[in-house]
Amino acid sequence: MTTNLLIGNKINLRALEPEDLDFLYQIENNSSFWEVSHTQTPFSKFILKQYIENAHLDIYEAKQVRFIIEENTSKKAIGTIDIFDFNPQHKRAGIGVLIHPNFQEKGYATEALSVLIQYCFSSLNLHQLYTNITSDNSKSIQLFTKYNFTKVGVKKDWIFSKGKFKDEVLYQLIK
Repeated sequence: MTTNLLIGNKINLRALEPEDLDFLYQIENNSSFWEVSHTQTPFSKFILKQYIENAHLDIYEAKQVRFIIEENTSKKAIGTIDIFDFNPQHKRAGIGVLIHPNFQEKGYATEALSVLIQYCFSSLNLHQLYTNITSDNSKSIQLFTKYNFTKVGVKKDWIFSKGKFKDEVLYQLIK
């Protein structure tokens, strides 16, 4: 992996480091993100430390990778972006992005997604990417459709959150 492929104008995408433990603990245990991460209980620092220690596994082995999104100048972690369900045989993967609330609406997710799409298509030689977004998440829908992700299906009443069912929409980008 060539490092400069993961550098944008305002952000870098980098591997997880042991120093990211407190940041991961903070975002993984923020219950406002649990709906999109399908989490129901908090993570302990012990479990997250083990996760970081195993993050060195190759994407071809683990079938996923998580990058820390950091500001170029301050080197401060501001979010995460994931490749999951990596399938080299069919040349596809799912992607998801999460920006810490203090850094949202500043263009970081837009740039991180752009960098990740380029990486997936050029370095991983993928043919298609997909993402799942609840139908009421207008900010994420706007982000992904900006990069030509197309709505290809709706899973009715797929997510149960805060006492009600929500549809989850499948978006796809084909190279």
